[in-house]
Amino acid sequence: MRYAYCINAADDFNAIIDLACEAEQAGWDGFFVPDGIAIDVPNLGPLPLFDPWVVLGAIAARTSRIRVGTMITPVPRRRPWKLARECVTADHLSEGRLILSVGLGAARDDAGFYKVGEAMDLRVRAERLDEGLAIIDGLWKGTAHTFAGKHFRLEGMTMIPSPVQKPRIPIWVVAVWQKPKSMRRMLSWDGVIPQKYDSYDPLSPDEIRQLRAYVAEHRIGQGAFDIITGGSSAGMKTQRSPDIVRPYVDAGATWWIEGDMAADTVQKCFDRVRKGPPI
Repeated sequence: MRYAYCINAADDFNAIIDLACEAEQAGWDGFFVPDGIAIDVPNLGPLPLFDPWVVLGAIAARTSRIRVGTMITPVPRRRPWKLARECVTADHLSEGRLILSVGLGAARDDAGFYKVGEAMDLRVRAERLDEGLAIIDGLWKGTAHTFAGKHFRLEGMTMIPSPVQKPRIPIWVVAVWQKPKSMRRMLSWDGVIPQKYDSYDPLSPDEIRQLRAYVAEHRIGQGAFDIITGGSSAGMKTQRSPDIVRPYVDAGATWWIEGDMAADTVQKCFDRVRKGPPI
């Protein structure tokens, strides 16, 4: 199991960078930042957000070991060729430490969808996600890439340099547990961020175990595959942080992403990060 910290929102740019540096010093394996335009969370209101690629660039320049990435990039509202270039740049700046986490996007919560005319329909967003990933993967190969889809098209575009990481920057895909199309999509990439239908709740350890078995049965000969879970491991007086995480380790999850919307101040984030991962 590897352990990462994800900051959900903060209005102090430099504090985020300092937090990532402290996460590296405290032994965390990864640090993730949100990718949103204007997200309004029920009972919390608008979240303070910065451009994720500027943030990741600053983090990459000040760290040397920790993996960095987005949590989560909504490919359907992005131009895939622009996203491909941003990822390659961040991968070179970090010397091969970038992870790209992708999904359909929280269209109901992010004004970057519904207030600017981006596609809201679930089927359309799924099509744009699949086409976008195919384009990104093709462009990362560094050879002329042509693509003709329903929503995007390329004519012999070559994008160099290629990513530092080979065969590509790892792509983690959000998938809804037991939804056939969603499950099939994840098998083509490098990891899954599983969710329950119509819920942001993580899978239980038993469900993680079933997911692990599904991957082993259907994804053959395609290299390593990560299963990501997470939540708050702060624990209570009667339960230690490692005891909260241990069932997920035993079930076969490979990454724990620490995050808590209740940690609504930067100082609380620093307090948690400094305690180190829940090992």
